[in-house]
Amino acid sequence: MGGVLYCKSLCENSCRSSTVAHDNPFRLNVGFVAHEQVGYSRDFLFDIPEVHLEDLPLQRVTGHVLVTRTPQGLLVQAHLEADTPAECVRCLEPFDLHLTTDFTELYAFTRKNMGESGLLYPESGQINLAPLVREYMWLAFPIKPLCSEDCKGLCPVCGANRNVEDCGHRPESIDPRLEILKTLLEQ
Repeated sequence: MGGVLYCKSLCENSCRSSTVAHDNPFRLNVGFVAHEQVGYSRDFLFDIPEVHLEDLPLQRVTGHVLVTRTPQGLLVQAHLEADTPAECVRCLEPFDLHLTTDFTELYAFTRKNMGESGLLYPESGQINLAPLVREYMWLAFPIKPLCSEDCKGLCPVCGANRNVEDCGHRPESIDPRLEILKTLLEQ
């Protein structure tokens, strides 16, 4: 579950970060950002081979999280990409689904400044982005995941995977039970 996290100030060179918890790569120590002047930013770059977020296993997590000090709190802007196991709704074959998400959240210093998300900056100076990453990755998950846009699916007659073999069955143009309705179109 180990990964590489790089952090960089917008005015500094890239460096290996000690601002991440080893057990949770999305737990960031951002206390130093809170003590900086308004406008100070730190960019955290992610390259994590594998991580499990409750019910969502992710592989090849890449992206960055920009943390900016504002008068109200810490503004977190993220762009993350990852792969997750999925099953195609047409052919029922497993495949790796690529997910991309962007989100912006504010960790407010006071309850007065909390936005809709209700995130409050913790006194420990460590923010756990794992629940947010999980939520936004699930929101990026399509309702009907497809292994490819041109997936042919399963044969409705014999159940063969049409991507692998041609069973020779052709779908009937009209369901025989509804054929009587065709006469209405001809009138």
